[in-house]
Amino acid sequence: MLTIEQIMALLIFVVMFVLIISDKIERQYVTLGAAVLTIVFTFGICMKSPKAIFRALNIQHFNEVSFWISKEGAEATTTGINWETIIFIAGMMIMVEGMGKAGFFKWLCMKIAKLVNYKPIPLLVSFMIMSFCLAMFIDSITVILFLAAVTVELAQLLKLDPIPMILSEIFCANLGGSATMCGDPPNIIIGTSLHYSFKDFIQNTGIIAIISLAVIVIYFLMVYRKELIQEKVTDEDIKAMPEPYEVIHSTKEFVISSAIFFLAVVLLVTHERTGLTVGFIGIIIALLTLVTSGKNAVELVKEVDYKTLVFFMGLFVVVSGLEETGVLKLLAQHIEKLSGGNVIIMVAIIIWVSGIASAVVDNIPFAATMIPVISSLSATSGVDLSILAWALALGTDVGGSATPIGASANVVGTSVAIKNGYIITWGKYCKTSIPATIIVMVISMLMIIVRYCL
Repeated sequence: MLTIEQIMALLIFVVMFVLIISDKIERQYVTLGAAVLTIVFTFGICMKSPKAIFRALNIQHFNEVSFWISKEGAEATTTGINWETIIFIAGMMIMVEGMGKAGFFKWLCMKIAKLVNYKPIPLLVSFMIMSFCLAMFIDSITVILFLAAVTVELAQLLKLDPIPMILSEIFCANLGGSATMCGDPPNIIIGTSLHYSFKDFIQNTGIIAIISLAVIVIYFLMVYRKELIQEKVTDEDIKAMPEPYEVIHSTKEFVISSAIFFLAVVLLVTHERTGLTVGFIGIIIALLTLVTSGKNAVELVKEVDYKTLVFFMGLFVVVSGLEETGVLKLLAQHIEKLSGGNVIIMVAIIIWVSGIASAVVDNIPFAATMIPVISSLSATSGVDLSILAWALALGTDVGGSATPIGASANVVGTSVAIKNGYIITWGKYCKTSIPATIIVMVISMLMIIVRYCL
């Protein structure tokens, strides 16, 4: 039998999830309201525990050395607001806004398009690889926002159909996000909560993602082979294309933003050696961007997506309600019982449940909910936590690619296409993306089982 506080925490969580899926109310208001209800009813009235409220808000984490400098052998922390995730994402948002205003993304797209001489097949392949690589370091939502817009512009100038390119770019952005700790929000949450480094992700999910990319490039080429062969780009169309340097708004800003991006990559790749946490790196990158932006600093701060940050904060509090009341521990025990303690079955359950769930609901709340579950499952079953973490990361990141609403990047990419008159229906999207998702999920599951479980 569930206790009153468990019922209350579960009820708030379920209502929150339903409201997020329904998309009737903006999701940041949903999670913020659910967080208030969790604090008042679950922690306050039912549990009568000020300590639980204190742990959920997690303000004390700022005063801890581990927030700024990572400690070797530090225990995983999953309770309460993950401020490292919040601050890192905010810092990267500021950096990306600076890069966008300088014309970095548009220049990169135009440069690559020119290098392949604007030919449809090389263009598709090169943009897929570019989407994958950018999403390894920049949030996939931002990558697709810029990439889809430039793709439409290129397609209109070259008289091509942009839909195959946009769909393949979306899939590769989600796949690239699974390769690193800072690619997709679920990975940022998993990495900061369980103290996994950039190197840990690259050596585990990164290898699987790169192998999957090679398969997926071949898959999309086969799917769109007829359309790509039929499309022709004339010499007149190529001559009408602007030179890449023409899209740079300011050479000075371009050089500075590129240097900051390079520094961010270096800090993230080496943070295991330097000891700097991703939260601290986010602060460094944000401050550098703002200081070098001069008069544009205020505008960059205004452009930060505060709605997403509030969404994260509210979500973390609601999930802490499930953790504090023991609901997630019960779920972990149920998975252990269902698997019979067999690690292969556990991996299969986590990766496929994560994938299917992330195809129909936002993968961010699902990932945040599952982290305490896999932590508890590892503790009770004795299975290495990292194996379950990689299964969760790949399941949520890849599974989100299956439908137009599975991940935020999907919504953004299809919206850009529709806004420009290129209609992407559910049928058109799912026809190519669901098989691609299944292919990568199978590859991921088999590689995890073969590498860690046999």
